[in-house]
Amino acid sequence: MRGEGAPAPTGAAPHHNRELTTAFTAQAEGFNRSSAANDTVLLDAMLELAEPQTSDAWLEAACGPGVISRRLAPQVRSVHGIDLTPAMVELARRSAASAEIGNATFAVGDATETGLADGLLDGAITRFSLHHIPVPARVLDELARVVRPGGTIVVADHLADEDADAYAWSQEVERLRDPSHWASLTVRQLRDLGLAAGLRLTGETLVPIELDLDDWLRRGSSDPEAHRLIERLLGDPPATTGRAGRFRVRGGGSARTLGLDVWVGRFDR
Repeated sequence: MRGEGAPAPTGAAPHHNRELTTAFTAQAEGFNRSSAANDTVLLDAMLELAEPQTSDAWLEAACGPGVISRRLAPQVRSVHGIDLTPAMVELARRSAASAEIGNATFAVGDATETGLADGLLDGAITRFSLHHIPVPARVLDELARVVRPGGTIVVADHLADEDADAYAWSQEVERLRDPSHWASLTVRQLRDLGLAAGLRLTGETLVPIELDLDDWLRRGSSDPEAHRLIERLLGDPPATTGRAGRFRVRGGGSARTLGLDVWVGRFDR
C-alpha cells in the first residue's frame, strides 16, 4: 500500500482536487459529527449489501473521517482508507485510535489513482464521493482494478433528479454551498458506471435521509454572498421539484429540513 502520509497523485483534475482539499479541510470536523455521516440506517444498509467476511481486506475510497472504516473494521481482517484531504486522514486516524480500532489504516490518496496493486483487495466501498469527482467512471474503473475477481464493490451516493429543471436548481444550490461539488447522478447513471467498468450489479437499495438544512448549509461555504444566493434559490424552487423530488426542502424558519435519496449499489467483480 502507499506509504503513510505519502502525497496524493495529482490525477487528471488538479485544480478541482485543490477545490476538494480546501473545502474538506474546513468541513472535516463538522462532517465527522454530522447526521449525514453517521446515519445508522444508511451505514447498516451499506454493510448489509457488502457482506464482509472476517478474512477480508477492504478499501474505503474517499474515506473522509473514516466513519465507514470504523464500522467495517470489526467485521474484517483489515480496512485501509484513503482520502485526498490530509485533515480528513488525520481525523480518521485519531478517531480510529480513540475507538481502539487496530486494524484500520489511513493515508492520503486519490480514489481515481490509488497506486495499489491489481486485485489486492477483497472489497472496496465509497460513499458521497462520486458527486465530487469529474468523470466519476474513473473511480469505478480503479476500484474494479484493485479488487480481486469475485470481490465486492459497494457505492453509495445521493441521487439527482431526472427532471431537467429540478436538476439544474439543485445543482446550483449544491455548488454555491460547496464549490467542490461536481454533479449528482441518477440511478441509471450510477448503475451504468459499474457496468461500464466490467462489474455486475448484484444488489441495490434506496435509503432516504433527512438533514437539518441550516446545519448542512453551515458545513459548507462561509461566503455570505453564496448564502444570499442560496436563499434566493430556495425561495423560488421549480414547480417540478414536488414532494417526491430527490432534493426536498421542507419546513420554515429554523426547522427547515433537506431530504435526499441515497442509492446504495453492490457490484461484484
